[in-house]
Amino acid sequence: MMPSFTPTRRFLRSGLVDLLVGPHGIDRYLELIRPEITVRDARARVLAVRRQTDRSVTMTVRPNAAWNGFQAGQFVRVGVEIDGIRRTRTYSPACSQYAHGELELTVTTHPHGVVSRFLHAQAQPGTILHLGDAQGGFVLPESRPERLLLISGGSGITPVLSMLRTLCHERHDGEVRFLHYARTRHDWLYRAEAQELAARHRNLTVEYIATREGGRHIDPATLGQVDDAHAAVCGPPSLIEAVREMWPDPARVLSETFTPPTLELTGTASGALRFTRSERTAPIATGTLLEQVEAAGLTPEYGCRMGICHTCTCRKTAGPVQNILTGEVSEEEDEDIQLCISVPAGDVALEI
Repeated sequence: MMPSFTPTRRFLRSGLVDLLVGPHGIDRYLELIRPEITVRDARARVLAVRRQTDRSVTMTVRPNAAWNGFQAGQFVRVGVEIDGIRRTRTYSPACSQYAHGELELTVTTHPHGVVSRFLHAQAQPGTILHLGDAQGGFVLPESRPERLLLISGGSGITPVLSMLRTLCHERHDGEVRFLHYARTRHDWLYRAEAQELAARHRNLTVEYIATREGGRHIDPATLGQVDDAHAAVCGPPSLIEAVREMWPDPARVLSETFTPPTLELTGTASGALRFTRSERTAPIATGTLLEQVEAAGLTPEYGCRMGICHTCTCRKTAGPVQNILTGEVSEEEDEDIQLCISVPAGDVALEI
């Protein structure tokens, strides 16, 4: 899905054109004609919408030529305009990385999810989405394993299914097992599509498990003989930890979680937060900087809330902060930090 730039498009992307058309750049004029024909900003038009479950929406979208493609398993920042404000979240395409000119995005709604609830209720053909570059290291090795287990839980199915579809596109002939866990059969995503792939590929087996309807959680009996196998698993931390504990060689387990980690904050620093752009201050409280900024009435951009997507990256102009994933404390001035995985360790000034 890499773009193919025509001479005209290469010319329109040049800095000379932006200089000639004025301070707003060529894309600001092109979007007045059609929002998705921009040459620098990657955008996509929704072509079709379906709802596989009561809690999900699946969108087939067509990216414009500014989109740089992705590798199966990666995630993409997706922006949508809601009440005049662009909200951005991260989603993993569910389609093969070789899909021709289209992406498939499946979003599972959350009770307090502004973007997920909006897309579930409002997405329709013609809706315009903003796309960021694909990111993430949850990708299969270039030399495809001869034996591979693809394991997903809940909404973690999307990058894993993308891997499965990509392997089928490549006509990979190694042994592949696909295991998907959900609470109930009503939460199963892509079951018909996965079973259709299994019917067409003799090397593929598919199993869907409903843990609240008698299906047992993952265990050694479910995994079977895995001494020489690799695994790619995406889902809640408990699923990933269980697979790693049962795998003979953890180095053969590729993993990613869509669930924010449980962060244990060891204490609360004293002092104040200063927000330089909005000219506000707030006393330091509990929680991450992202949570404290939101509690102060500000609305910073964020995506994953777990330190993966970097959407909440903000310039810290002064003060000490601690990264709660690494434990490191930084007192440098004028550095970029991720609000969702940082806590103040004293007076802090942020460009918000």
